[in-house]
Amino acid sequence: MFRPISTSLTVTILSYALPTLYESSLKSLPLLSRGKVRDNYAVGDDKLLILTTDRLSAFDVIMDVPIPGKGCVLNQMSNFWFNKLAHVVPNHLTELVPESVVSEDEVMQVVGRGVVVKRLKPILVEAVVRGYLAGSGWNDYLLTSSVCGILLPGGLRNAQKLKAPIFTPAAKAELGQHDENISFEEMCERIGPKLAERIRDISICLYEEAADFAARRGIIVADTKFEFGLDDNGALHLMDEVLTADSSRFWAADLYAVGTNPPSFDKQFVRDWLETQVWDKTPPAPMLPDEVIQKTADKYREALERLTG
Repeated sequence: MFRPISTSLTVTILSYALPTLYESSLKSLPLLSRGKVRDNYAVGDDKLLILTTDRLSAFDVIMDVPIPGKGCVLNQMSNFWFNKLAHVVPNHLTELVPESVVSEDEVMQVVGRGVVVKRLKPILVEAVVRGYLAGSGWNDYLLTSSVCGILLPGGLRNAQKLKAPIFTPAAKAELGQHDENISFEEMCERIGPKLAERIRDISICLYEEAADFAARRGIIVADTKFEFGLDDNGALHLMDEVLTADSSRFWAADLYAVGTNPPSFDKQFVRDWLETQVWDKTPPAPMLPDEVIQKTADKYREALERLTG
């Protein structure tokens, strides 16, 4: 039975010891797609092998250099949350050992970063939950006093905690394009009101449980996004990744202050450095310096260690 690694010590050792993987090259399974971070392979007709590489994207552009250990950290963080939140909604995990579905000479590409999951029909709307006013939500609020059509009280400040989490869906875009924020009403038109309402309610429940857990470990989950899919029987499942530093905005509670952008446990070092460069945010991206790569890798590991330690 596949038991995801969950101790911070083991994951930290794995993230340092395993070879860096920018792009997988499995021959024993059919390649289905490469996303910004994940490579997806078919395992029969009903399962997928998902490999979380060390690729990093910023401003929807994939960087030319990897972040060592990032894929292992993201994979283990997702597995941690999938298991912790399984009582709320079924997820895509299976009990198949990922190393068992590839050839022997490919195992090192899979260890620590691979997971065999159910093959689902993806719902092409991202379920975004915001507990704090930040990022594009803050920019939207400055212009309209609302976020994705949800009117908020006047006088709120950057990074301020909202009275209650809000659900602000986004339509998934093609690789390299920006996801589009949409209203809940438009989500209902796209996938039907019954399914939209269920996804909204489950997403807020997932966020609240995770935010409470993270808060006890000194991390604020400012916002996050979930992705869902349906199995052959129409049952809803949580899929892709969940509550990672790529899909969430994590802040250190001891450094949090309303009115400023708190330091985050993600690729913010990369974004901040890129903003200082003469670059139009289209490929190719500037080459990242070693210091930025190392600081980014350290932040990903710190988030995992805090949460799972």
